[in-house]
Amino acid sequence: MIRIKTAAITFCLLSALPLAVSAQSAEFGPIEGDREFSLSGTGSNDRDFNSGSFGVTGDLGWYLRNDVVAGIRQSVNYADIEGEGVTDDFWNGSTRGYLDYQFLNDRARPFVGASLGGIYGDGVKDSAFAGLEAGLKYYVQTKTYFLARAEYQFLFSDTSDANDAFQDDGIWAYTVGLGYNF
Repeated sequence: MIRIKTAAITFCLLSALPLAVSAQSAEFGPIEGDREFSLSGTGSNDRDFNSGSFGVTGDLGWYLRNDVVAGIRQSVNYADIEGEGVTDDFWNGSTRGYLDYQFLNDRARPFVGASLGGIYGDGVKDSAFAGLEAGLKYYVQTKTYFLARAEYQFLFSDTSDANDAFQDDGIWAYTVGLGYNF
């Protein structure tokens, strides 16, 4: 009788083992080949914090590896620009490609990256920009995350401007939003 009870308990424990393993193997974040989409609120300002803007940013990316994502990012912004004796309101946008490397393989995933694109619209000189970025994705569910990112973008009209632009024509852009891997 004791052998039957011991065998029954052992059988129940062994039967539950696959469930325990699958519960523990719930991985957060993407795998190679996944895509991501995020929608964020964004803001930016000049180096001296005199002029600024706010807007919406959407990202669509593809995971080249579990920790590397490449994609395209579109922003639409409302800007309040202060100039020499003039303050005006404008709409503008930017489109850029990006490449990010994510650290860690847990719920919190800090990342660093770079972007290259263009800015256009009212009140801005249509120009190219390159930028460096850093941020954090925090997975609240296995495929859904909060996003916080800061970018430093330097503007230039042609390649001869690029060297001086990093110090003279830079802007900061900040983003907070939600994203999903699929």
